[in-house]
Amino acid sequence: MTPDKHRQVIAKYRRFFEESGIEPVEVPHDDFVTDEDTSLAHCHGMLDQMEAFIEEGRMDKVNRWLGFIQGVLWRSGYYSLEELKDTNRPESDGTE
Repeated sequence: MTPDKHRQVIAKYRRFFEESGIEPVEVPHDDFVTDEDTSLAHCHGMLDQMEAFIEEGRMDKVNRWLGFIQGVLWRSGYYSLEELKDTNRPESDGTE
């Protein structure tokens, strides 16, 4: 994925969280989270940091965090695996 595609995916998930009324929070990394609401709120809170990582060229970290968020969204039942894969696919340029 290109940095621009990453930004598109981040924007899509930000809209999802905002439209779902899920406020961003930061959960300490040594805490155990057992409820879905906190997991989703933490994922929302990760998005701004991911944009900073893109600007810094830290794409491996962006991809790890994206995978984490997508795993939580799948486990929470908001997206199917196919929908998540589709989100990551490059935009078609219409030549196929």
